[in-house]
Amino acid sequence: MIWPGMGDPYKRKKTLKFLLITAIIGISVAAASTFAQQALNPNDPLKVCINDRITPYKVKATLELIVDGEKAEIPANIGFTGDCKKTLYTLTNDGTIYAEWEEEYPFEIGHFLWMWNFPLREMDQSKSTIYVNGEESSQFISHPLKDGYYYKAEFTSKAYDESKDSDFLPEK
Repeated sequence: MIWPGMGDPYKRKKTLKFLLITAIIGISVAAASTFAQQALNPNDPLKVCINDRITPYKVKATLELIVDGEKAEIPANIGFTGDCKKTLYTLTNDGTIYAEWEEEYPFEIGHFLWMWNFPLREMDQSKSTIYVNGEESSQFISHPLKDGYYYKAEFTSKAYDESKDSDFLPEK
């Protein structure tokens, strides 16, 4: 099959030149955008490493995660990539979340879930909720992280079949 613009040698040269120029422009825009974002946000606590920073503001909270009615483990070493330690991290898999920064910062549960790459888009947010110290939060994932607080997040995935919970068939 001859692709459009590739049959005639003159058109082929013109098409390849157009594709090359388009690729160069696209790569240049992406690189410029990345460098501009890094230059404009050098102190964004959600994007920088804190290895070489003095971080007097510290928060330690506990998160219990329930997905589709089953307790899910929060892995250790969230927030560590290579030699970079992020502002929100875990050291163990017991659900303890640590947050550190140079000054007081309004960290939220959603920030931790984002840092962890938790699949929030695969969850049905209308059936999901966050409890803070035993009381349901009206702020959902926007609830602030406070030192010493206990958070319980209950998520229901969009693919979860609730009918199996009330099914009278024997378990497999």
